[in-house]
Amino acid sequence: MTWNWRAMRAMMRKDLKQVTQNKMVWLPMVIVPAIFLIVFPALVVVLPTLAPPSEFKADDLAPLFRQMPEQFKKPLEGLTLQQQFTILGANFLFAPMFLLIPLMVASILGADSFAGEKERKTLEGLLYTPISDMELFVAKLLTALAPAMVINVVSFVLYGLVVNLGGYHTIGHIFFPTVTWWPLVFWMGPAVSVAGLGATVLMSSKAKTFMEAQQISGTLVLPIVFLMIGQITGLFFLSIALMFAIGVVIWGVGIWLIWIGAKTFSRGELIARI
Repeated sequence: MTWNWRAMRAMMRKDLKQVTQNKMVWLPMVIVPAIFLIVFPALVVVLPTLAPPSEFKADDLAPLFRQMPEQFKKPLEGLTLQQQFTILGANFLFAPMFLLIPLMVASILGADSFAGEKERKTLEGLLYTPISDMELFVAKLLTALAPAMVINVVSFVLYGLVVNLGGYHTIGHIFFPTVTWWPLVFWMGPAVSVAGLGATVLMSSKAKTFMEAQQISGTLVLPIVFLMIGQITGLFFLSIALMFAIGVVIWGVGIWLIWIGAKTFSRGELIARI
């Protein structure tokens, strides 16, 4: 099969242009990362510098330390409680939360892929697009996946700047990222994007409006919430080995969802639902 990449790129440019013109789509992709990756982290790393050392008590961290593997404890050895609070907040607390960013971006753009076309009354034009159903489906996927990957990396850089600048006075040197952040950003981040995108595009092809598709896709954050609660409570810790294993499962689910979507997608059925 010879792919019509020229037509696919033209469709992707058209879709991305529509995204930039729709505030309902791009505004959440700006506001949510700004809150999660700038406002919250800044508070976590700056607040310990404002509180007197007497406010920090070893008992506050003792329950977490008892369950924490040695690989997480080692970087904290010899540090003051104030420094430990800062490093744990920046490197530990926000790690699972970071996965919300690529998932959110992929889900929003995936929800807009077909439901947005229905809402804008432009879906009929897809019938005349000189590409196959498979090429159309892949073009829609890439339109959502490419920005999600870019925002994933940009968010990682911005987060690193915020926590290092905010906590430099307390720590005295650059302390982010730790080694566990690399597989989180470059293995699990793309995995949750692909899984979220596969699920959302399936939902979008059946939803009538962008808001309906987006609301349904909101349930996809529940596994990320479970990871956050599990790590904060000490139920488990996102070590490199665990992240690799979880990533394999998420990649498998995502690829399976995309395969199902590609096999069942039909422009004719899509138009018939209008």
